[in-house]
This record gives sequence, structure tokens and C-alpha cells, in this order.
Amino acid sequence: MNSGYSLGVAHALHVLAVIVWVGGMVFTVVVLRPALVNLEPALPPPQRLSIFNAALKRFFCVVWLAVIVILLSGYWLVIFAFGGFGNAPLYVHLMHLAGLLMSGLFFYLYFAAYRPMKRAVETSELPVAAASLEKIRQIVQVNLLLGLVVVVIATAGRYI
Repeated sequence: MNSGYSLGVAHALHVLAVIVWVGGMVFTVVVLRPALVNLEPALPPPQRLSIFNAALKRFFCVVWLAVIVILLSGYWLVIFAFGGFGNAPLYVHLMHLAGLLMSGLFFYLYFAAYRPMKRAVETSELPVAAASLEKIRQIVQVNLLLGLVVVVIATAGRYI
């Protein structure tokens, strides 16, 4: 496999995984949550929490895959396009830092907020589920902001 081809495949996978993750966060924050919260007639909290739980369960499966693809393809690109971090430009280091922060926030969100919410929804502990969902919302908003910053760095970084 020639290196240009492998770099092209790695770059395409990297960008597609970022689009899926960041786009999914945009959908969750801008579309899904407001639609469920402002629905007329209003859904009762148990139904709303069940919908969030089902949607997040599916989305987080996709995010796990996206995070793995982003990290592996990103390191592939750093190694084979730049010869390692020592030769990589500043914008690559900034994307790497932001990507690690985003991944860490996702791991925290998944294990410290989503899993308790999932258990609370299954056992009908609505106040616990609602508190966990609020924590998820806050973390996703921070991660979305970081993701948008990464997109700006990725698209404009090499020109600055």
C-alpha cells in the first residue's frame, strides 16, 4: 500500500469520525433536547428520560467507535505524514490536545454520568436520572465547543 493512499484513507476516516461525533453533539444540543423539552403537549418526565436514554445509548455506541477511529487515524497521520510529533506543526499539537481533552470528557461523561442515568431510568429513580442528564448536557456542551474549535484549527491552522 503506498503511503499517499494510506494517508488519504487515514485522513478521510479521521474527518468522517469527527463529523459524526461533532455533528451528533450539535444534533443532541440544538435539536433533540430542545424538541423534547418544548414538546406540546409536554411529555411526562419518565417518557422524556426514556427517550434521552435510548437516544444516548445509540449515540454513545457511535461515539466510542468515532473516538477510536479519530485517535488511531490521528496518530497514523502524525507518524506517517510528519514523522512524529517533533516535526508536526503547532496546529497538529493543538488538535491533539483538544482531542485528548474531548476524549477524556467523553469517558468521564460515559462512566460518571451516563451509566448512573441509565440505571436510574431503569429503576425509575427520576431525580437521579434528571440530575445525571443535566450533567451530561453540560459536558456535551463543553465538548461541542471544543469540537468546533478543533474543526476551526483543522481547517485554518495550516494557514496561520
